[in-house]
Amino acid sequence: MQRDPILVVDRETGETFEEVVLGEKWIRWAYQTASARPVEKLLFRSALISRLMGAWFDSRFSRGKIAKVVEDLSINMSEATAPADSYGCFNDFFVRHLKPEARPFSDDPRDIVSPADGRVLVFPELAEDVFVPVKGHPMSVRTMLPGIAERFTGGALAIVRLCPADYHRYHFPASGRITAAQDIPGALHSVNPIALGAGPDVFGENKRSWTLVETETFGSYCFVEVGAFGVGAIVNTRTTGAVQKMDEKGYFKFGGSTVVVVFEPGRIRFAEDLAANSAKGRETLVKVGQPLATAL
Repeated sequence: MQRDPILVVDRETGETFEEVVLGEKWIRWAYQTASARPVEKLLFRSALISRLMGAWFDSRFSRGKIAKVVEDLSINMSEATAPADSYGCFNDFFVRHLKPEARPFSDDPRDIVSPADGRVLVFPELAEDVFVPVKGHPMSVRTMLPGIAERFTGGALAIVRLCPADYHRYHFPASGRITAAQDIPGALHSVNPIALGAGPDVFGENKRSWTLVETETFGSYCFVEVGAFGVGAIVNTRTTGAVQKMDEKGYFKFGGSTVVVVFEPGRIRFAEDLAANSAKGRETLVKVGQPLATAL
């Protein structure tokens, strides 16, 4: 099987590192081996396996996995509000809260912040509605957001890809007012670049939820949560009314997951480092609350 490493730029150090992928050999087998096609359909086009995994991660029997994951993925538990051995099940640990001081952010209303911890790829100006993830194939905002995509044609888009090591709660990147929201059922493909390179339209096929937020400074933006293999649920805790920057919007249960933020044309400018790394086809490791873009 071909092994093309996933390289990511650490924003804080500027260094490039190879991402550690939990279950990498199984993901590569499922997506890169012709004989695995029936398994791929069972695992990723049906919610059954992910639901069973979610039930196990919600049980007390999963507590024993916490310490190993913390060690294997070098998770900094000093940022969390509770120690690793205090959680009743793996999912309680997975959706852990962080201390407020662990994720500072700018309160300037023109500053738009990262909505989650993760690997960021930005598209400063879409060609119509098309974007191409790292190692992936062209994907469409129209397919991802049926019925509301027209306002974002030629706009800008940011993908924040979360991995199991990351903090899995996500936050509003800017203040505003929620004007609409919708849940869309779908498959549960992996969001890892290994899977994207195999061809599934993760953003158009996967289970996802979108929320439109109207702002006073840069029009409306659309916040999209994309489910993935092993994700027990997308849980949105704020679905109506006025929201403030960095208010919690919701969380993902176990599994790799992705947040997408789509902006109207000519409204924002992405941070220079994110734009430069993305132009080279490299994701940037970013923390929630760090600079993502500026309103024009």
